[in-house]
Amino acid sequence: MSSKEAFRLAEEAGLDLVKIAPTAKPPVCKIVDYGKYRYEQARKEKEARKKQKTIEIKEIRLSPNIDTNDLNTKMNAARKFISKGDKVKITLRFRGREMAHMANSKHILDDFAEALSDIAVIEKAPKVEGRSMTMFLTEKR
Repeated sequence: MSSKEAFRLAEEAGLDLVKIAPTAKPPVCKIVDYGKYRYEQARKEKEARKKQKTIEIKEIRLSPNIDTNDLNTKMNAARKFISKGDKVKITLRFRGREMAHMANSKHILDDFAEALSDIAVIEKAPKVEGRSMTMFLTEKR
């Protein structure tokens, strides 16, 4: 029907003429109470926001001369974070003379990823950034 006729029907009913799909040809309109319509839309958006999960990035810092027991403790922490669905950023920080032997310490990150390979996959390979080497792990799909 024409827009004028639809508007007249809405006026008679004491309601509003709301465009549901303005981009469609012809545009789709509905005769509803606009306040109630907006309330329903807000509720739907709120429900959608509740259902979506935010992924956090948890950071675990290591040093090149870390002992095996300390490394195992850090691995268990990472395992817990990954099982919760978070991404894990493993940072290997170098200080002073450790900077000269960066290449020798890459095996620590490789071992870390290998130990968690049953539940995690490497998202970003180990990469040197300034005084640290970082790697990202995420949950296996």
